[in-house]
Amino acid sequence: MTGIMDHFPKAAPPHGHDLISVRVPEAVRMTGISRSVLYELIKANELEAVKIGRATLVPVQSLRALIEKNTKKAA
Repeated sequence: MTGIMDHFPKAAPPHGHDLISVRVPEAVRMTGISRSVLYELIKANELEAVKIGRATLVPVQSLRALIEKNTKKAA
């Protein structure tokens, strides 16, 4: 007999690869942004976040979009 959890990977891939969301500490490591700035960006709706129970998850695509939006083009 299989349960719903049998359809999910047993362990998360390292370093956020192929993940659709990460918790705040991982988002901080991935971007180099401080935890407080990350929460400020979430509060200002400049970064998406999903609250599930006590966990705050940040979609990886939202982190990428934030970095791309704020990347300065070389002249």
